[in-house]
Amino acid sequence: MSESHSPAAESTITDYDDPNAPWNKLAEDGDVAGWNNDVISEFREQGGKVGGDYEGGDLVLLTTTGAKSGKQHVVPLGLCYRGEIPYVSSFVEDRYPAWYHNVKADGRVVIEHGPHTYDGFARVLTGAAYDEFAAFAFADNPMLAQCQERAGHPLPLVVLEFGEPRK
Repeated sequence: MSESHSPAAESTITDYDDPNAPWNKLAEDGDVAGWNNDVISEFREQGGKVGGDYEGGDLVLLTTTGAKSGKQHVVPLGLCYRGEIPYVSSFVEDRYPAWYHNVKADGRVVIEHGPHTYDGFARVLTGAAYDEFAAFAFADNPMLAQCQERAGHPLPLVVLEFGEPRK
C-alpha cells in the first residue's frame, strides 16, 4: 500500500503562495463563511462534487459540535490520505480553526464524502504520533509544509475514522 495525498486543485495550484490558491483569495476578501456556505450547498446539491477552485478535489463536509456553543458546525475540508488513512489539516497560519477546537473537545463527527454520510470520529494527533505523521504529511504535501513554515503553531493533523454509511 502506498502513501499518497489527494489535495484539491493539485493540478493547477502547486505553490502555497500562488495568488489563485483558494486560501489566498479568501484571505483577500475575508468572506470565508460565505465561501464555505456556497461550497457546502454545491457539494450537497451535486452529490459530493464541486466546481471552481476545488473541482476534482477530494472534499469532505465535516460536521462538528461547537466546543463552547454545543451547536453543529459544517466545514468543507480537503481530504488527504496516508495509504488508506484519511486525514485533514488546515492552511490557517495564525490560529487553529474552529473545527479543530471542536474535534479536540468532542471527536464525534458527521462526515459527508461523495454522496454518502457517515457517523465518524476525528482523532487529533499529538505528541510522538503527531511528529511521526507530520514527517510524512509535510514531505508528501509541499504546500502544507510551506504553510507549516509560516505558522506560529503546529498545523492540525486530524485522522478521520468513517463509520458505516447512513441509510
